[in-house]
Amino acid sequence: MPDDWENAGFGLYIHWPFCQAKCPYCDFNSHVAANTDQWAWARAYLSEIERVGAETEGRVLRSVFFGGGTPSMMDPDIVDAILSKVRATWPIANDIEVTLEANPTSVEAGRFQGYRQAGVNRVSMGIQALNDADLKALGRLHSASEALAAFDVARTAFDRVSFDLIYARQNQTVDGWTAELKQALSMAIDHLSLYQLTIEGGTAFGDRYAAGKLRGLPDDDRAADMFEVTQGICDAAGFPCYEVSNHAKTGAESIHNKIYWQYGDYAGIGPGAHGRLTIGGQRFATDAPLAPGLWLKNVRESGNGEGQRTALVREDQTTEFLLMGLRLVEGVRLDRLAIDEQERLSPKINELQELKLVSLEQSRLIVSPKGRPILNAVLRHLLDD
Repeated sequence: MPDDWENAGFGLYIHWPFCQAKCPYCDFNSHVAANTDQWAWARAYLSEIERVGAETEGRVLRSVFFGGGTPSMMDPDIVDAILSKVRATWPIANDIEVTLEANPTSVEAGRFQGYRQAGVNRVSMGIQALNDADLKALGRLHSASEALAAFDVARTAFDRVSFDLIYARQNQTVDGWTAELKQALSMAIDHLSLYQLTIEGGTAFGDRYAAGKLRGLPDDDRAADMFEVTQGICDAAGFPCYEVSNHAKTGAESIHNKIYWQYGDYAGIGPGAHGRLTIGGQRFATDAPLAPGLWLKNVRESGNGEGQRTALVREDQTTEFLLMGLRLVEGVRLDRLAIDEQERLSPKINELQELKLVSLEQSRLIVSPKGRPILNAVLRHLLDD
């Protein structure tokens, strides 16, 4: 798939690894640190942008995403320095999307104005729940009232504000989630990310679950009911699902995330950041050391924060293309695959069509509404040899 990435574009992900506290469900690369030399980090990010920019010279940058961790702990001057370097390194799309993740506990009106002046034009807020009892159970540091106040601050500073909620939480009922979702939609601007709670190994919740101490989780049937309720309520409110966990008004879909899902190229900078880069017709997977101190040391001493760079064979690319793209309601264009890859998949697609789990419209493969709640099973069937 040489230079196939151009079908989806090029983006930049910058990972800020620091948080005020580690949430018990979180398996992201985040670390609690009392003191951080932010300008030392800024110099490392600028160095990495220059390194990656030399390999991707001339590409039009469609998005920048500050993820974490809690990027809203960053000084606005640091964000300004990074975005100034970005603009000096790549041609910028006229409609570039620059997103910064924020937690309600780290929101200040002046800080948000500083981000906006630096060039951030979209904020994604980690609200997660709209009642205090569930926020406490999720290990969040903010209250529901603080979340709503932070959201009000964000929407006065930015035209585009998204926020995350987690459902299928402990002791949550379908009626309770219905009421909470309707409240969320009444305040939403243009985008919502709605995630089912998943228990990941290596997290505090994972340890509790393994010890039989994480009680009240919904069974599969109740979680499926919550998924169905989510689709219906969001559709009726004008926030249809465009990806399994993401809902938006028409035209407000996340450009950055669609680069991932449509299998474009993106550079990942920062501890633990992953990337996909096509260079000289070969697509590579890149990663970086997880430990913040090691990443910073490597950038300082060798001028390279990248850990491994792995050439992806065609079969790997096909797998990733389908794993990512079939999350989208619009599905994937099979004509982006080589003819023999299309032929290899054809019998599996026919079987899934007979079960009405997928549809094939011209060259576009789409997971049906019936298949979407069991997407993982659909993907396993499609990809298993």
